[in-house]
Amino acid sequence: MLTLGKFARHIHPTRGLTSPARLLIRKKKKKEIMSVTYEKKNDYLVAVDSDGCAFDSMEIKHKECFIPNFIKFFSLQPVSRFAREAAEFTNLYSKSRGANRFIAYLLAVDLLADRPEVQARNVNLPKLQGLRDWMQRETKLGTKTIKPEAEKTGDPDLKLCYDWSSTVDATIADLVHGVPPFPGVQEALQEIKNRAADVIVCSATPTAALQSEWTEHGIIEYIAEICGQEAGSKTEILTAAKTLGYDADKMLMVGDAPGDMKAAIAVGAHFYPINPGHEEASWERFNNEALAKFFAGEYGGEYEQKVIAEFETYLPEQPPWK
Repeated sequence: MLTLGKFARHIHPTRGLTSPARLLIRKKKKKEIMSVTYEKKNDYLVAVDSDGCAFDSMEIKHKECFIPNFIKFFSLQPVSRFAREAAEFTNLYSKSRGANRFIAYLLAVDLLADRPEVQARNVNLPKLQGLRDWMQRETKLGTKTIKPEAEKTGDPDLKLCYDWSSTVDATIADLVHGVPPFPGVQEALQEIKNRAADVIVCSATPTAALQSEWTEHGIIEYIAEICGQEAGSKTEILTAAKTLGYDADKMLMVGDAPGDMKAAIAVGAHFYPINPGHEEASWERFNNEALAKFFAGEYGGEYEQKVIAEFETYLPEQPPWK
C-alpha cells in the first residue's frame, strides 16, 4: 500500500533526494536516460512546470476532469464524497501534489481503503495489482505507455486504467480552454529570453495537452522544448537536459510541487517554488528578485533555503481526517 509518508521520504530535501529517484515505486535498477531533442544555445537553463505553476489549471483539471472519471471508472459511487476528498488531497492539497496521475490516484485509492468511514460501508475497492506491477517495471507512466502494455498482457487492471486515463485526456481536451497563465508568467519568460537562457517545459502532463495550452496563449515561442509525461519523469527530463552541458549551478527548476523540488535536487539544480494558493505573489517575487539573483549567481544558499522553507509550510503530509 502506498502512503503519503512513503511519498514524503522520496521528495523531502533532507531525506535522500540525492539518491536515484524512485518516486513511490521501485524503478528499474538500470536507469534509462531519456532524450531531449532541443539544441543547447545558452549557458543557463530554466525548466518550468505547467499545471498549477505556469497555468491556473490544476483545480479545473482535477475537480472537473480527473475526479468525476475516477469515481465513474473505479466504481466509487458509494463512497464518492470520500473518493473526492482523497483525490483532491493527493493531487492538490498535500506533498504528493503534482505527482504523476497513476501514482497520485493509486495513493488516493489506498487512502480510501484506510479510512474507517469507507470500511464501514463494506465497499469493494479496486486492488489494481496489475497497475502496481506495471509501475514497478515502467519509468514512463502515461496514457500512451499503458495502452500497449494492456493490449500485450490482457491485464484487466491495465485496461481499466487506460480507459480511465484516455477518457480523462479527452475530457480535458473538451473542457479546459481559455485558462490563461498566471499573471507574471509571460513577463518572466520574456526576461529569461532577454538574459539569454534556454527554457523548457518540464511536466507530468501529456505533451499534446501542453502543446495546445502553451500555443493557445501565445507563450510557446519562448520554449526550446515541451517535455511532457512521454519524455519520462521530471528527474529524467532534467537529467537528460543536463547532459547537454549545463553546469548544475546554472539550472533552475520552477514548480509548484515537492516533486518538482525533488527533481531539481536530484540533478543538483536550483529550485524556485510557486506557492500553492499564492501563485501571483510567487511570480511577482520571481520577477522582482529571484530571477536576478539566479543570473547573478546569488540564488543558492540562504535565499533558496528561505523560499523553500516557506514553500514547505503550504502542503501537509497527513490528510485532515487522520
